[in-house]
Amino acid sequence: MSGSTLGELFRVTNFGESHGPAIGCVIDGCPPGMALAEADLQGDLDRRRPGTSRHVTQRSEADRVEILSGVYEGLTTGTPIALLIRNTDQRSKDYGNILDTFRPGHADYTYWQKYGLRDPRGGGRASARLTAPTVAAGAVAKKWLREKHGTSFIGWMTQIGDVEIRFEDEAQIALNPFFAANASQIEQLEAHMDALRKAGDSCGARLTVTARGMPAGLGAPLFDKLDADIAHAMMGLNAVKGVEIGAGFGCVTQKGSEHGDELTPKGFRSNHAGGVLGGISTGQELVVSIAIKPTSSIRIPRDSIDRAGRPTVVETFGRHDPCVGIRATPIAEALLALVVMDHALRHRAQCGDVQAPLPPIPGAIADA
Repeated sequence: MSGSTLGELFRVTNFGESHGPAIGCVIDGCPPGMALAEADLQGDLDRRRPGTSRHVTQRSEADRVEILSGVYEGLTTGTPIALLIRNTDQRSKDYGNILDTFRPGHADYTYWQKYGLRDPRGGGRASARLTAPTVAAGAVAKKWLREKHGTSFIGWMTQIGDVEIRFEDEAQIALNPFFAANASQIEQLEAHMDALRKAGDSCGARLTVTARGMPAGLGAPLFDKLDADIAHAMMGLNAVKGVEIGAGFGCVTQKGSEHGDELTPKGFRSNHAGGVLGGISTGQELVVSIAIKPTSSIRIPRDSIDRAGRPTVVETFGRHDPCVGIRATPIAEALLALVVMDHALRHRAQCGDVQAPLPPIPGAIADA
């Protein structure tokens, strides 16, 4: 199947199915000499894995990652790094009733139209299960970028269904199952999800993910713009239906005198551009927002057709997230890291010896 590789110089190829024996990826292009062990990757996988709260799928997967190649005596060798995550809690029988039908909103129909057959167990390749290897690969990119450039990545949920989540305290993100930068609304969010689960329904979500300590100059004009590649990667995440950079669609109502980020010797006065101008990073924070649709696999009966085109009703069983956005924050962080890593290597290859006449200025400041 084509379309399973992301990146040019830092290339990540994803493989496996939701209910196959294992999932994983191969990373090609990681620079040699970086210390790397499974423990460097496991933390982000633990943040993403299922079964961590009552608000997500109860599929019980440890998501223990194995490094099969590309590391010798604890250091990356520059050769392909193969990462493997074994599936241990498949319940394929839960999907027996959809073998000959198509779940509304899911990829069942389109996969069948494209390939002439499909793997109905847990969605096969269309399952969010396949985001685990992406998170593992992103952890490799995060470590290299942190060590070489001091770049860090953090994301949080800003809305779930019709409930907007206020940003109050970044320290709270790691302390609740919603990745919310907020402690005061957790009970409200839990009640919202409990009601959805009881009704057998689902909802969407909105997330923000950022890259801090960004080097200036990453990206390229026209079709290789940094923000274009970010949008491409984010749209590759299951259920994402919209991507905004910086002010995003909010720029429609802004005046030019407001949207354009003024520069001073101390730094930018604002960051409506989201850290990218002309497709090239400014050195400010990258700011990305994504919209995630409601989970398609729900218990409420829905009208559909079978493979003969006859009308039928579909009711999805199995273990599903009532909101896939709850576990999406570490995945969005990983995708942003993969894109920044790829562009960092591409910049080093072409412009590594460029000495800009003006050193990069600081990021946005409030009192400039």
